[in-house]
Amino acid sequence: MNKYTIVFQGDSVTDAGRDFSVKMPNTLLGNGYVALLAAQLLAQFPSKNIEVYNRGVGGNRVVDLYARWKIDALNLKPDLLSILIGINDIWHELDCGNGVEPPRFLRIYRELITWTREVLPETKIVLIEPFAALSDIVTVEWLDDLKQRQQMVKELSDEFNTMLVSAKWLDDAEQEAPGSYWFVDGIHPSYAGHQRLANAWRKATGDVIASI
Repeated sequence: MNKYTIVFQGDSVTDAGRDFSVKMPNTLLGNGYVALLAAQLLAQFPSKNIEVYNRGVGGNRVVDLYARWKIDALNLKPDLLSILIGINDIWHELDCGNGVEPPRFLRIYRELITWTREVLPETKIVLIEPFAALSDIVTVEWLDDLKQRQQMVKELSDEFNTMLVSAKWLDDAEQEAPGSYWFVDGIHPSYAGHQRLANAWRKATGDVIASI
């Protein structure tokens, strides 16, 4: 039976406490949006032989993704590849001076997608704009940089004709409840935040998922 492989790449928001010792798909995928989506997809399409891999790593910046891209993305030969990165590129700069400035962020992110398209031209790609809510950690000092990264991800999505999960899902959510409801610290979503992110992902990938 043919399989359909979905790989989620990113930082701690994607990682969400996954078990790094488990290499097989569909197992111990963490407590976040990846696990929620895996549960939905596996229940909805039991005959499609879907394999979901969570390859998020807490603390990762775009340069860290690049360093492990071959083994944690390309070698898995995904039919659908989802990428969420960018918040640590800001946070690490403000916290310890080891972030990734916007022009380099854009250049390396573009290289990741270019590399993927060269090696796996049939792979569908979905990009998720980075997001955060004001908190004790996330201050107004973050906002201009965050908006710039979001715009860069949108530009890359347009350039490479990928699917896009806009950060608008959070803007909409904050019309219903404050950021502290959707996040535990302004960066890592609560269960409610992860579910809203999963909902936005399903909406953005609807046509592709329907064609599995």
